[in-house]
Amino acid sequence: MDVCESCLLGKMTKAPFNGKSKRASDLLGLIHSDVCGPMNTQARGGFHYFITFTDDFSRYGYIYLMRHKSEALEKFKEFRNEVQNQHGKSIKALRSDRGGEYLSHEFDELLKECGIVSQLTPPGTP
Repeated sequence: MDVCESCLLGKMTKAPFNGKSKRASDLLGLIHSDVCGPMNTQARGGFHYFITFTDDFSRYGYIYLMRHKSEALEKFKEFRNEVQNQHGKSIKALRSDRGGEYLSHEFDELLKECGIVSQLTPPGTP
């Protein structure tokens, strides 16, 4: 059995992703989201965080400022209402990292109630 040198040294390397990921076929079919912060410098109004929502189909992005990370659910509700009213369509899936703000019971319940599929990225991926 061949063992690579990096494995012997306790370093595991990940093979590059060579496949093409499948893009959403319609607006709001898949929304990517992430929370960033806390920032070293607060914005006017005391904002230390921001949350992003990006439509996979159009690549159009939305940014909402937050004072606390715990505001993620409220900002998602605000985003959902805005885009669904503007486009007359419903969000089908939300893809996010495994940050605690997306894993709360309340967030999970809202997604289920709205029929939105939660997709979590694999650990260690951007």
